[in-house]
Amino acid sequence: MQQEIQQNFKVPTKLYRIGEIVQHTHVSRQTIHNYTIMGLIKESAWTDGGHRLYDESVFPRLSMIINLRKTKTLMEIKEFLENSEN
Repeated sequence: MQQEIQQNFKVPTKLYRIGEIVQHTHVSRQTIHNYTIMGLIKESAWTDGGHRLYDESVFPRLSMIINLRKTKTLMEIKEFLENSEN
């Protein structure tokens, strides 16, 4: 009986450029940039050319921010997100 060889592959996480996020969310480039600078969202990596890359967690985070924007200022949202992470 032949032994099966089992291989475990590490599947890389999909990383998104700002343009791809804009395409999927319709949030503007400038807004994504501003949210990143404010610390509301975080890049996961950088390209060799210096472009920010974001992982999949940016999508639910942006959705939450957009919903919170209906009743809160950006500074209130920042406090809320910081408190919810602790």
